[in-house]
Amino acid sequence: MSLIATLARLEAVSTGRAQPSATVRHRHLSERPLVLVPLTTAGEAGAPLGALVGTDRDAPHLLVVPQPRDRDLRFAFLAELAGVVLPYLDSYAEAVEAAERNETDPETGKRVKVEVELCADAPQLILPSRAGVDLVRLLGRSMRFRRTAEQDPETPFPAPPHVPLLGRWLTHFGERARVPGSSLLLAMTDVLARHWATGQSTLEDQHLGALLAWIDPPDHATGAEAALAAELARDPKGQLLHPPAGPATDPAFDNKLLAPAFERYDRGRTALAAARDGLEADDRLGELTAAERAIRALVESRTRPTWDAVWRGLDLLRELPEGARVEERWTRDRWSFTAHRDRVVAGEPPQPRRDDAVTAANKLAAREREQARLEAQEALDDPLVMAGRRLSGEAFAGEVTDVVMAYSEGKRPSPRPLVTVRTDDRPHLGERAKVYRSLGGKPQAAEFVGHEDSPDGTALIVLRVVDKMGRGKEPEVGSVPEKGDRLCFTAFEHEQRGGAKLPEPEDTPWTHGGPPGEGVQEAADPLTAEDVL
Repeated sequence: MSLIATLARLEAVSTGRAQPSATVRHRHLSERPLVLVPLTTAGEAGAPLGALVGTDRDAPHLLVVPQPRDRDLRFAFLAELAGVVLPYLDSYAEAVEAAERNETDPETGKRVKVEVELCADAPQLILPSRAGVDLVRLLGRSMRFRRTAEQDPETPFPAPPHVPLLGRWLTHFGERARVPGSSLLLAMTDVLARHWATGQSTLEDQHLGALLAWIDPPDHATGAEAALAAELARDPKGQLLHPPAGPATDPAFDNKLLAPAFERYDRGRTALAAARDGLEADDRLGELTAAERAIRALVESRTRPTWDAVWRGLDLLRELPEGARVEERWTRDRWSFTAHRDRVVAGEPPQPRRDDAVTAANKLAAREREQARLEAQEALDDPLVMAGRRLSGEAFAGEVTDVVMAYSEGKRPSPRPLVTVRTDDRPHLGERAKVYRSLGGKPQAAEFVGHEDSPDGTALIVLRVVDKMGRGKEPEVGSVPEKGDRLCFTAFEHEQRGGAKLPEPEDTPWTHGGPPGEGVQEAADPLTAEDVL
């Protein structure tokens, strides 16, 4: 945690209200996000109990599993969930635009630009908390390998149509959520905690109700008091007034309300199966329907408060202006969505259970690169974030006090002006260390030459500008700082470089899964009507 984040949390404690930790919104928000509030059964990992899902805050779809131990009912729930999610995803798959992408020419081996299709926009899934994102990943893993009756008529427990396809999409969204800066799948608690600092721990920030209580507390109450009430307040029957839908449920709800409702439903099913005639069957069916409605009402009572809290969080986030580089990261999300759409349509097999060595290394390198890119872009977009980097010695800002034109030695001398900056910051700079400033949206590099402490407590830092000044002997207009300019230089790079190229999977040594040809390649699934809505 940075020093400025610690100060913001201390101020939140003293004022009783969350303090802004950003001046702009660092995550993309879709105009039509799909909000999913899942609920799971206690004691069994990944067993769904119900969910609220939809794009309309006033009319969500309520999905319920009246008996989670019943395989058929769970498959029916997943099929119903697919019927809501897949049409939403498909609505973004059709509108495309022309875009250019660098690819390797198989004949020459050179990188060339080719024109391809890029989805004009991408879907966005929003979950209440990080635990909900983990559940999405778990559901994807449990569904994407299921076989339907059309794919395999002899499979013992065929999944309903579209369930494996939903599993593949949920897996893709879950994997994309691990990429820093991605906005395809967001946890509302993480996004809010990125933009506001509360007076509670980061673990307590995963309670959406408590987090919102700090950000927007009710009248005549501090954030701590409102958060405590959101976490612990109960009604006379011992039930939470603000159930978090974590997606786990509260033990008091499980024992006092849910378990008796399940027993009533099971008795109703047993009685219906034992009915002797049509009249008795009608009576038993009415009892079973009433029991199922009671379970639906219980599930809705646990999920609706969290549903409203997610949309309230969206309202708060939309009040912040979007960061300048957020759209660039969203474009990479669009590329990711388009690529997976193409893989599904091409009939490629589901994502493997385990990545091979090359794929795993590439994923890790990409996530490290995106993390560094995200940290740099957030600092460049947000003065408050940059202030934290300045406090840590990774950047400095000040006024240009002197500019001396100098040139490099050689047959074609190039401009190398010396710029002196007066600053109150104390950056950590070594000999000939590189620093960068943003010039027209591109980084301009400079070398650290030396520094001198002034009697007034400030420091004079001398820099040598080394690029982005054109190819002529005289620098282009505006490419060299002028006396009196207020500038901010960073010790970190603004754009991240790619790492060393890894070998192709077929060239991987035996210590990492090779040599090639020994493993059995899983055949691609034939394209069926279930793959395209």
